[in-house]
Amino acid sequence: MDFEDTLWTVLGAGLVLLMFVDVFRTLLYPHGSGPVGRAIMRGFWLMSRRLRGRGSATAAPLAMAAVIGAWAGMAAIGWALLYLPHLTDGFVYGTGVPVEADFAEALYVSLVTLSTVGFGDIVAASPLLRLVVALQAVTGFGLLTATVSWILQTFPALNRRRALAHQLNLFREAAGPAGVLALNPTHAAGLLESIATNIASVSIDLLAFHETYYFREIEQRGSLPATVAYAQDLASEAQRSESPELRFAARMLHAALDGLADVLRGKFGHSGTTSSDVFDSYEQHHRHLRRGN
Repeated sequence: MDFEDTLWTVLGAGLVLLMFVDVFRTLLYPHGSGPVGRAIMRGFWLMSRRLRGRGSATAAPLAMAAVIGAWAGMAAIGWALLYLPHLTDGFVYGTGVPVEADFAEALYVSLVTLSTVGFGDIVAASPLLRLVVALQAVTGFGLLTATVSWILQTFPALNRRRALAHQLNLFREAAGPAGVLALNPTHAAGLLESIATNIASVSIDLLAFHETYYFREIEQRGSLPATVAYAQDLASEAQRSESPELRFAARMLHAALDGLADVLRGKFGHSGTTSSDVFDSYEQHHRHLRRGN
């Protein structure tokens, strides 16, 4: 194998390895995201901030599709580069099949193998190539399954975030100007503890499903960036209560909010020394205005 063939092999193996690392960190690593997927999601996010209206809400779904396409592209091109030095001696072709030992032919072999469609005209000749082809076919099936699972696990996390925003809006509408102090302390404490639990769940979702951060809500009512500041107001009001039970619930809510702010600060680069500052930055980046502003 000459230098050029070695170069193609190394480049191909590097692309395949990068694809495996990115898929692992995005789908299997509990608090991580792959470098390729993270760069694509952030790139679409930055572009969407220049858009106006409902178009910006499609950026995150398009970014997820782009990430899946990048994984498939890295796998297809990586294996094509692995096959390229072995064309055409490494494969047995059917009678009458036109063959050229170029990248287009290697990419055809790679795409058909990755899609698990199967060949009717080409068979790997050596035992090592047959093993590589079989490994790619298994990878193609696994990649399809992984991407479907990724999509299915992302949207429940988004629904939990929207449900929290709706819960805060409902609380604001029901409590009115009197706020939490006008409620029965025991009942109010239970409601605040429920909100704290839901905020903690959203914090975990943002750590585990990094991509959910980049989804924008079309309606402000379902937007957590537009409503999270109200949760801080509730906690501050409850701390002034004479009820120990309600003050304890307020401390729980403050702790949950501080945890969410730490995630936004450390994972997504929001600036601010206090949780309020972080939430202001969060709201500004998602282009929502609080009610009354």
